[in-house]
Amino acid sequence: MFDSLSVRLDKAIKNLKGQGRITEINVATTVKEIRKALIEADVNYKVAKQVTDKIREEALGRDVLVAVSPGQLLTKIVDEELTRLMGSTHAPMELKGDPAVVLISGLQGSGKTTFSGKLAKMLKGQGKSVMLAACDIYRPAAIDQLRVLGEQIDVAVYAEPENKDAVQIAKNAIKQAKAHNKKVLIVDTAGRLAIDEEMMQEIANLKQALQPSETLFVVDAMTGQDAVNTAKTFNERLNFDGVVLTKLDGDTRGGAALSIRMVVDKPIKFVSSGEKMEDIDLFHPDRMASRILGMGDVVSLVEKAQQTFDEEEARRLNKKIRKNEFDLNDFLSQLEQIKKMGNVKDLMGMIPGMGKVAKDIDLDNDSFKPIEAIIKSMTPKERANPDILNGSRRKRIARGSGTTVQEVNSLMKQFGDMRKMMKTMNKMGGMKRGLANLMGGR
Repeated sequence: MFDSLSVRLDKAIKNLKGQGRITEINVATTVKEIRKALIEADVNYKVAKQVTDKIREEALGRDVLVAVSPGQLLTKIVDEELTRLMGSTHAPMELKGDPAVVLISGLQGSGKTTFSGKLAKMLKGQGKSVMLAACDIYRPAAIDQLRVLGEQIDVAVYAEPENKDAVQIAKNAIKQAKAHNKKVLIVDTAGRLAIDEEMMQEIANLKQALQPSETLFVVDAMTGQDAVNTAKTFNERLNFDGVVLTKLDGDTRGGAALSIRMVVDKPIKFVSSGEKMEDIDLFHPDRMASRILGMGDVVSLVEKAQQTFDEEEARRLNKKIRKNEFDLNDFLSQLEQIKKMGNVKDLMGMIPGMGKVAKDIDLDNDSFKPIEAIIKSMTPKERANPDILNGSRRKRIARGSGTTVQEVNSLMKQFGDMRKMMKTMNKMGGMKRGLANLMGGR
């Protein structure tokens, strides 16, 4: 989402690279470019001015250390100010009550129903017993959609398709949740326009009747500054607890994410991209700032890996790698695990220095399909013993996978190089253990 902004900020900060020291003149030029970058990214003008004024003040007020270049110092200051702009720290959900009620609100088409399913899956994964309530009385398809999502993630959905009283449905859902010992009830509501007084009154009535522990406002990040204005109007009526930014994988300039926290004075709690139920993340201002500046987000990458990778499987693979027995079955298994973590391009953006590289590469999870097809066209014996793949076998595999012999050869070369690297690392590990034993024996 922030590709364009990242490029512009990088270009602005490069103005200071090669400069021996920070001066009022070179800082003024750089800050002007940063402000321009923020405004072109659809950041609210007042917010952009306030942030860049603070960056200028901080830059001129700090001494540049010998080991730190002016460009590095300004990168640090911009990182700090972007983090502060987006809320400084992660704002967790407050789940109180029996059950704890989470009220989902937002505009039509903002992705509320999909987000409700994603949130239910996330909470379920944390060991919480969850129920969904279908309170969109205007769009029958919304009830069906929520039911499908509920089946997909194995979460109960309470619905009364014939009832046209959203408040009563929600109250009945609370009774049902209590009866089935559900600890969290997520109430999906109808999308509404801020100018529709009757619809706005309905969501206000829902909040008053349910007294939710969390009221979340879901907004489509692709709507830009309109998202900020709408959030302001909804907040005046609902006094919601947090914002959810959806469709972050879309073609958007990202200004809403940077402006909404300061304008509405409510934290962004979740970000969502894609249609998969796993495509939901807690919002961490510091991590997002690092990603915008191309510094990656290793912490989120590790967290995703921990959620996805099976510990027992990891131990099994580690054992095989140590014995130099890693084969194509294991390689295929790892590809499947990586795909579960999310979009590959997004994952690359979390690795420091890889954000710019990922931006220029046409890469998605479908890019793995030729590799998977090649491996799946092999016999079990060939997967376990890749060294037996002679010319005739490779021709057969290419025909069976719809690829070329060159592609098969390229994959096998890459796999061979990877195994050599693993073998070298094992030897180095053995040498280190040997030295440690010698040192320990003295």
